[in-house]
Amino acid sequence: MARNPVTWLGVPAFPKAAHEALADSQLRRNLRHATHTIRDKRARTVAEVPDWEELRRAGEAIKNDVLAHLDTYLERLEAAVTARGGVVHWARDAAEANEIVLRLAREAGTHEVVKVKSMATAEIGLNEALEAGGVTAIETDLAEVIVQLGHDRPSHILVPAIHRNRAEIRDIFRREMPGAPADLPAEPRALAEAARKHLRQKFLTAKVAVSGANFAVADTGSIMVVESEGNGRMCLTLPQTLITVMGLEKLVPTWRDLEVFLQLLPRSSTAERMNPYTSVWTGVTPGDGPQEFHLVLLDNGRTEALADPVGRQALRCIRCSACLNVCPVYERTGGQAYGSVYPGPIGAILTPQLVADPHDKQAASLPYASSLCGACFEACPVRIDIPEVLTHLRAKTVAAKPKASPERIAMKVLAQVFGDPRKYEAAQKAGSLARSLVPGGKVTKLPWPGSLWTDSRDAPLPARESFRSWWRNNRG
Repeated sequence: MARNPVTWLGVPAFPKAAHEALADSQLRRNLRHATHTIRDKRARTVAEVPDWEELRRAGEAIKNDVLAHLDTYLERLEAAVTARGGVVHWARDAAEANEIVLRLAREAGTHEVVKVKSMATAEIGLNEALEAGGVTAIETDLAEVIVQLGHDRPSHILVPAIHRNRAEIRDIFRREMPGAPADLPAEPRALAEAARKHLRQKFLTAKVAVSGANFAVADTGSIMVVESEGNGRMCLTLPQTLITVMGLEKLVPTWRDLEVFLQLLPRSSTAERMNPYTSVWTGVTPGDGPQEFHLVLLDNGRTEALADPVGRQALRCIRCSACLNVCPVYERTGGQAYGSVYPGPIGAILTPQLVADPHDKQAASLPYASSLCGACFEACPVRIDIPEVLTHLRAKTVAAKPKASPERIAMKVLAQVFGDPRKYEAAQKAGSLARSLVPGGKVTKLPWPGSLWTDSRDAPLPARESFRSWWRNNRG
């Protein structure tokens, strides 16, 4: 990988990874149950809001304004954080961000940090970087605890352990969690209580906490984290030092703008009217909360994505995961098949832009991990046109291929056929004749290179009679 660990080493390109995931029937059952439950709850809570579409458009407009004037808002944020006793660090890539956090942990004299669930720190591989530097990162979100103790990888933006059922979680806790009862039942309350006891001492003794950020207010330098379990509140208030790693795009200009997103985000993510815990901090307050605050502003490919007029809309994402829960591809393959910290439809357009390496076959395969049904766009609270970006990135992938690639040759031949009415009609007639030789009207298996298509879908054949032929015979 050229720049960062957004994609996971050793994970194959999406078609192969998806093929392997489809063979796991338990995984598919877990995913279907979880995504349909969240989807149905979300539909009910969204239906309560009469101006939902206006809120979506407002969220889109605010985010577009931020991206159009990102330099101005970032400078305003830095000045506000610094004026209130915080320290701002700029990180061009994962390596710089990890080095900053590791240095700050060492300066605080600790070998252990507690963490609030953060996509940004997962994106840069912070836990692994800290471990290599002798500092242990303790995840405190329940789903992240499950993933960490299970030596696993996350498969969902909001619910990283969505691919696990209760029995599997119980077995992980019994095997890996210090002090977990040998007779721990597979009951949600009991599992949550076991995790709570496991984490309590970590909260009380931690000197340093690391968080992400849902939003940052440029005018005041305020940082916001919303969550549902209370572990975030413990991390954000008890330690002496708080380090926040935040993507450059997580800004909103003013406090008033938060009104829009605090309606959009909870309904789109957890299907709640509001998040149970909304934590906001502004710099440092003497005698109250962490006495050192560091904000690490992470680029890691974002400015390059910003330069793409079509692709930049992916930076509007507020990490709600609504697109995952409605995606027919994600529902069947799960998040790990995407080989990235960002799975599902948003990962299919965000990961290739953050990696920005045309030779990364895994990232280049992600824009094809979609049926282009458009359900993701309909669900997105900030109106990211994911299908548009997918086709845009597919075109870039094809353009980067050698001129002699099978795909380029096939497209060139098709262009000649479609560009000539006589050739087009001859091809239709040939297709109609071929149909009579194939029972069922579809081809399920073709030799290479046709197998690249039939390995994942049937190849339909033309109708017995083309529209042109029908019109000629019936309408003269």
